[in-house]
Amino acid sequence: MRIFDPHIHMTSRTTDDYEAMYAAGVRAVVEPAFWLGQPRTSPASFFDYFDSLLGWEPFRAAQYGIAHHCTLALNPKEANDPRCTPVLEALPRYLVKDSVVAVGEIGYDAMTPAEDTALAAQLQLAVDHGLPAVVHTPHRDKAAGLRRTLDVLRESALPPGHVVLDHLNETTVGEATDSGCWLGFSLYPDTKMDPGRMVRVLRLHGTDRVLVNSAADWGRSDPLTTRRVGEAMLAAGFSEDDVDQVLWRNPATFYGLSGRLDLSTPLPGTLHEGNSILRGEA
Repeated sequence: MRIFDPHIHMTSRTTDDYEAMYAAGVRAVVEPAFWLGQPRTSPASFFDYFDSLLGWEPFRAAQYGIAHHCTLALNPKEANDPRCTPVLEALPRYLVKDSVVAVGEIGYDAMTPAEDTALAAQLQLAVDHGLPAVVHTPHRDKAAGLRRTLDVLRESALPPGHVVLDHLNETTVGEATDSGCWLGFSLYPDTKMDPGRMVRVLRLHGTDRVLVNSAADWGRSDPLTTRRVGEAMLAAGFSEDDVDQVLWRNPATFYGLSGRLDLSTPLPGTLHEGNSILRGEA
């Protein structure tokens, strides 16, 4: 079983996670830029973070044979903080980097006017740079949040086929399917989807345009959830080809829209800017 996790925050994970993911079949990941758990106080902290997603994290992933790409954006939560909004002006110089395969995460958190502005601006950046977009639907009042998201998308120049609507569930998947966008499902203990629910959604709505991710971060999460979905699909009677479509071909097709996706096995380097992940004597 080959696995491409299309949304995982590896900055928050350990090298043990990379090792376990490789053993489970994970060969590629995309890491969207996101909120780090406490407020950033200046654009400079974003830039250091973006640099790590472009350099250090791909270096770490390569040690375990995993191809790492990222998506960059001003996230919805921090779009409400005036200290952070200058990031929008600096994003173009990051969006031209080879390993950036989408603009994201963008979308809504609390559905404020500031989030409206940031979402529209970053959808235009996606158009300007020929990139797809990873759109975060809110965790609260999901149906209203999805409708508001779709309203902004319709006003943008970005085609629905270049958008994944993430954090969907049973209440939003129908309307999201009708929109023509890609369908993203985050599986996360207690608070989001689980493998059993995901299988039921796949039975009802099929495997086309579906991206399944672990969204693993610094909270209680599981970077092997994608593997568990594949196993649950097989146990429920889906074919190996169905599993491959959901866990590999679909994310490869979506992020391939960027023209930058490289799924070849990365060669592990010994140093990144003079630093190694090794500690002590070999």
